[in-house]
Amino acid sequence: MIKIFDTTLRDGEQSPGFSMNLQEKLMMAKQLEKLGVDVIEAGFANASKGDFESVFQIANTCQKLEVCGLARCHHGDINATIKALENAAKPRIHVFIATSDIHLEYKLKMTRQQAVEKAIEAIIQAKKFTDRVDFSPEDATRSDWNFLVEILQKAIEAGADTLNIPDTVGYSTPEEYGELIAYLKQNVKGIDKVIISTHCHNDLGLAVANSLAGVRNGATQIECTINGIGERAGNAALEEVVMAMRTRPDIYPAKNNIDTTQLLATSKLLEQITGQGVQPNKAIVGKNAFAHESGIHQHGMLSNRQTYEIMTPEDVGYKSQLILGKHSGRNAIQSRLQELGIEVEPEQIDQIFVKFKDLADKKKDIYDADLIMLAMYEDHQDKYELVDAHINSDQGQGATAIVTIKADDQEILAKGQGDGAISALYQAITKATGLEGKLIEYKVTALTPNSLAIGVAHIAWQLEDDRIIHADASDTDVVIASGKALVDIINKLEIEKIHGQRIKAQDYDSN
Repeated sequence: MIKIFDTTLRDGEQSPGFSMNLQEKLMMAKQLEKLGVDVIEAGFANASKGDFESVFQIANTCQKLEVCGLARCHHGDINATIKALENAAKPRIHVFIATSDIHLEYKLKMTRQQAVEKAIEAIIQAKKFTDRVDFSPEDATRSDWNFLVEILQKAIEAGADTLNIPDTVGYSTPEEYGELIAYLKQNVKGIDKVIISTHCHNDLGLAVANSLAGVRNGATQIECTINGIGERAGNAALEEVVMAMRTRPDIYPAKNNIDTTQLLATSKLLEQITGQGVQPNKAIVGKNAFAHESGIHQHGMLSNRQTYEIMTPEDVGYKSQLILGKHSGRNAIQSRLQELGIEVEPEQIDQIFVKFKDLADKKKDIYDADLIMLAMYEDHQDKYELVDAHINSDQGQGATAIVTIKADDQEILAKGQGDGAISALYQAITKATGLEGKLIEYKVTALTPNSLAIGVAHIAWQLEDDRIIHADASDTDVVIASGKALVDIINKLEIEKIHGQRIKAQDYDSN
């Protein structure tokens, strides 16, 4: 049996463009539990109060699986992680320290022996709280193999039940990584009594191949993320390693607990939460993964699907998609929420349906992001609405925008100036609402190919604390669509203010 250790909410979430708020992390965690992962790495509890909250709340919510917190081999880190996991049904602590000479000399400024002592001390401290303790020698693939044997053996003696072997910078090839796992399995005393885990980064595009090479050579756990998100080029993609093992049992004769029919829903939920889509040709979950355009391929598919498909769309959760609008019923809404990985109680769907109808009267197109917001905050009314916008733009002279924003029952008039229509519009909206930050991503697409095409504005807004919020909005006027998208972001932030769950942090250890 291969354990699937998901680090979407830790390694994945800390990469640029993938930050999530507490409610989004909880929603993602619930879907990961439904997907069947064995372990969720919920965050780095001592990194910030927000991360502490996330680990704490996920540990309280997800009781069927192991919830893990990451910690350096540092007393304060481990202490914070223990506090964050105090209500977990199955708590796990993951401690790490760098072991490559380049990391020891230039980052940690310590000797190998000091690293060993730190690792032993950390594992013993974590072990007092839980028997489930992972140890990672960071940058293992660029470390001296004899030193790896030494520190891993000491980790087992100190009580670690899992040894995770990170290819931290994505440097290894499958042959090298597989050989390293085999070498450790043969030379580390007591390693047959613990779990060997992989953690591979994708800098050379080899994260999945390296993880599978690790399995071939004795690893029994894979650390991975949904859609392969993570630092720099990302991590091993969960959906790819799982479907590789399922499709090629002749090469990887080991099972796992993943419900593969939930893979697409999990991928799409992450896309909707973060606003970051996968490329069309992404394996397993990309929109072209099961598309066939060439005549030869289409003929073969019509004769026998196996001519060009090694798995079926249904294997990973593809279903025909319903188009939602003001005439849609409760069943259609509940079905789409389930496809997005969101389960709601019967009484909740009634509340969501009422809000859905109200929203459908205001905007023609209901996006998946809208449904997610309704499901998370079914009792919420948007505070702000873009009532009117007038933009004057002269070539070479810049642009001026005058907007009317409705805030509850009050109308606010504001004026903005900029180099172009969008910059002037956004200056006016931010003046009216007090929003801080800046636009960092902007694109417009057309839904219909004619002169009355509906334009969809996709934007990303970076807040003062560097967090990034995404939004979509549509209109026949792309400038108005752009304004609506920014107002949508402002409303999302208002939701956070009203519904943001904050736990007491008096005991938070920031050392």
